[in-house]
Amino acid sequence: MRAIQRSNCYHKEGHNASCAYGDTFYMLLFGAIQIVMSQIPDFHNMEWLSIVAAIMSFCYASIGLGLGFAKVVENGMIKGSIEGVSASNTADKIWLVFQALGDIAFAYPYSLILLEIQDTLKAPPPENKTMKKASMSAILITTFFYLCCGCFGYAAFGDDTPGNLLTGFGFFEPYWLIDFANACIILHLVGGYQVYSQPVFAFVERWVTRKFPNSGFVNKFYTLKLPLLPAFQMNLLRICFRTTYVISTTGIALIFPYFNQVLGVLGALNFWPLAIYFPVEMYLVQKKIGAWTRMWIILRTFSLVCLLVSIITLVGSVEGIISAKLS
Repeated sequence: MRAIQRSNCYHKEGHNASCAYGDTFYMLLFGAIQIVMSQIPDFHNMEWLSIVAAIMSFCYASIGLGLGFAKVVENGMIKGSIEGVSASNTADKIWLVFQALGDIAFAYPYSLILLEIQDTLKAPPPENKTMKKASMSAILITTFFYLCCGCFGYAAFGDDTPGNLLTGFGFFEPYWLIDFANACIILHLVGGYQVYSQPVFAFVERWVTRKFPNSGFVNKFYTLKLPLLPAFQMNLLRICFRTTYVISTTGIALIFPYFNQVLGVLGALNFWPLAIYFPVEMYLVQKKIGAWTRMWIILRTFSLVCLLVSIITLVGSVEGIISAKLS
């Protein structure tokens, strides 16, 4: 929303105008929306939201790609270099590389929700085969957009490339198209937050239900009927826990409003355990691969290398947050 305000301001006042707007109100508004949306019971009730989020993602990614390509054509040259963004010294360059690795790690976070999505599929055909095809298609499509947006964005702006092409104001015109793209980002984030929060909700609520099977607070449901809407089942545990979760994440966002650095931290924390360690361990058990065989050594080495990458990525991203906070 702040980006939309700034886009309209730049269009009216000129590209050099001081169009500064606070983001606290919009973060709080986003949190309030998520408190309501978080009452969606589970993944099985989120099909419509996932579809909307996916469509919005495709829309703003296509717009960013198109604007980046148009900017390169307008410039008549490719900015930047094969060495990437320049830094004042070697240490700063290393920190930037570490942060970039974290952003890349966060670019494919679907391993967090893969099993939950697979659980919603219907057979036949077998769920794992359907999920394998869907995963391959998703990886190819997202990789295409990531590479194109990243490469064209850097080719268009070089060292001045913003962390987010659409909200960082590398582009100013056509302002209405940028407004539409940012509106798509808002809707995508609303859906994306829920998609990645639902597994957390489900895990905690299942654990509490097993821990306190006789608690009315945990297990009793109440029917809520609103005009023009179907009856809705409410649960006190769901309301309290999910509301607290959203409030806490909103508070963290207010304290650390640093897009790329925070993505780097999240990517570093999630990448190795969820995308590497558990899949490797499950594969070793499933295929009954013996210790110290060639395949065992290859997979263990791969896992260790990814662990080291995650560690240095976490360090670099935390350093980025600290530097941004102190600057």
